[in-house]
Amino acid sequence: MGNTKRVALVTGSASGIGSAVAIRLANEGFNTIVNYSQSAETASGTAEKCNAAGSDTLLVQCDVSNEAGVISMLGDIEKKYGRLDVVVNNAGTSISTLAKNFDKVSEEEFDRVLAVNIKGMFLVAKHSKALLNKGIDPCIINTASIVGLRPGPQPLPYSASKAAVISMTQSLSFALGPKVRVNAVAPGWMEGEWMERMLGENYEKLMERRAKMTPLKRCATSEDVAEVVYALIEHMHFVTGETIIIDGGFANTT
Repeated sequence: MGNTKRVALVTGSASGIGSAVAIRLANEGFNTIVNYSQSAETASGTAEKCNAAGSDTLLVQCDVSNEAGVISMLGDIEKKYGRLDVVVNNAGTSISTLAKNFDKVSEEEFDRVLAVNIKGMFLVAKHSKALLNKGIDPCIINTASIVGLRPGPQPLPYSASKAAVISMTQSLSFALGPKVRVNAVAPGWMEGEWMERMLGENYEKLMERRAKMTPLKRCATSEDVAEVVYALIEHMHFVTGETIIIDGGFANTT
């Protein structure tokens, strides 16, 4: 508890954006908490990379939509570190049913997406408040998505949940200020496994087409998002309630 290193919880950090953020923060001198729900093996890989970077890493399994689990996770964090300086609410899920087929979405699918993407974010913010208030220049970063600002063919529950993330980011910035800053990042199309699942066999073709339409001529990577998350933590001390789009300029030029 006497460790002077700053402490960062990254939910959903087994792979993708969460993993990239946890590793980036470890490389920047943070002790990191790597959270996962089901992917124990990949989460262990992330934790190993964080430890290799010098982090005293805590690996913890928790479904953020379960309040008892969140309370237990934050209790483990308090015992080990005594405080939190950063929370990155990245845990998320989706379904494969596109918006035009929204009438095929089951109630259970809808509820699960919102339970993880919105309720989970709320529960982590709720139960980390006390530890953040003990932190050094504490902040929360929430992972939204461009589809929360500019809905398209993506699954309706996912788009709705990401719009809610943006709204809750604004509300939390008011509720937790001036002590805790709260911002969100909204990635556009991302290279990697998530988009591969969403686009299926059309992944390569559609990603190439999107890159050509983007001013910076490529799609975003997890490392791009991690860079912006770190900038919000370390360099943007008078910014709160904002959502930063990370899409190489696509949304503003098409």
